[in-house]
Amino acid sequence: MTTTDRPTGQSPDHADRGQRSSRRINYADLTPAESQALLESRNVGRIGWNAGHGPQIFPVSYACAADLIVFRTSPFGVLSELVRPTQVVFEVDDLDDVAHTGWSVIARGRAQAVASPALLTHLWTVEGAEPWAGGVRNVFIGISVERITGRSFGSQRVPPAARRGAR
Repeated sequence: MTTTDRPTGQSPDHADRGQRSSRRINYADLTPAESQALLESRNVGRIGWNAGHGPQIFPVSYACAADLIVFRTSPFGVLSELVRPTQVVFEVDDLDDVAHTGWSVIARGRAQAVASPALLTHLWTVEGAEPWAGGVRNVFIGISVERITGRSFGSQRVPPAARRGAR
């Protein structure tokens, strides 16, 4: 698939005056397996949800373990809202501003506190689940992924990390 985008900051009526961008952005939809491989290739992403006081998006360090996306948080912070089952989106990407290439993966699912003693014991040993933020971060939130999608942009149709993981 190919789309045409306006340069940043150009209004729609500017394009109507006959001045169109010649820059074409090529993209390819990634398979769920490729998207999963890219998700597993990183350890920082963004979680978004509709909180009680409006939409929220926060960066988190995470790991993929036991069919979950997991991260640790404080029992007192904004992310602690997610201890109760909540519909969320989780996004991870790798973008190159200069080359105009990259990829983006979005996982949709349900987040909630991890309560299984056996799983909690395991998660304390999982590499990547350690938060970058300081302070006490002893609440594990797990996202059970219901749907994962991804897109590759620019000349790199399928990123190498996706090819390795999708075999």
